[in-house]
Amino acid sequence: MGFSSLIDILGAMVIGGIMLLTLYRVNETAVANNYYYTNDMLVQLNLVEVVRLIEHDFKKIGYCRDFTQIPIPSRAILRADTSSISFLTDVDNNGIVDTLNYYLGTTVELNMTANPRDRLLYRRVNSEIPRSANLGVIQFNIVYFNPLYDQLSTPVSEPGEIAYMQINVRVENINAYDENYAGAFWRQIRLAARNLQNR
Repeated sequence: MGFSSLIDILGAMVIGGIMLLTLYRVNETAVANNYYYTNDMLVQLNLVEVVRLIEHDFKKIGYCRDFTQIPIPSRAILRADTSSISFLTDVDNNGIVDTLNYYLGTTVELNMTANPRDRLLYRRVNSEIPRSANLGVIQFNIVYFNPLYDQLSTPVSEPGEIAYMQINVRVENINAYDENYAGAFWRQIRLAARNLQNR
């Protein structure tokens, strides 16, 4: 075995090592991209589910199948704060007025998830046990406006003044890849329940 054969072997080892490192980096990048895109899709699906429920319920503020049950729609909102609201509506469309509460839980409730910011968004009908799902909600914020589009301070002392709402929802994945959480944000600007306009 000559000197040139030794150089050929060393050259082949160097080239093989470079190729192995390249394959390792390509694999690592493929795994990261797969994780990011999958988590991004899951976050967006979670956000769509949260938004669909919120829009459905909030547009029915002051609604009842039997309209005589809520004769003054401006009194349909019972309590309004930055991250909680309580209002009258007919949840199951049976002509009986229900009280619906939305409120954001604390981060302590979800200490078993990797994301330190996620919280439960609770939905409570009348005096039933509050229902929630861990969809990665980290922000549920409501801004209230009067009929002249002036912002009301929270907690709103006179809920009857509320004519419009701006709802902000931010969702993140409950697990991170390389300490990065996929996230999505939704804002409903000037949501107006039809029944609040019947004054």
